[in-house]
Amino acid sequence: MSTIQLQVGGMSCGHCVRAVERAVLARDASAKVSVDLAAGIVRIEGALTREAAAEAIAAEGYEVRGG
Repeated sequence: MSTIQLQVGGMSCGHCVRAVERAVLARDASAKVSVDLAAGIVRIEGALTREAAAEAIAAEGYEVRGG
């Protein structure tokens, strides 16, 4: 298990938070995902690599800027 923190742009509401959570959980069902909507930060504790997490979030239409 590792912890990843990503800066994600384009999130503005609860729907965005749920979309990001679902995208990550689709790739790692046991991951713990927390989203700080105001800061645009997504923290993921799980087995995903940074690249896989970023790819999953970007596939939902959000801009992953790094961590």
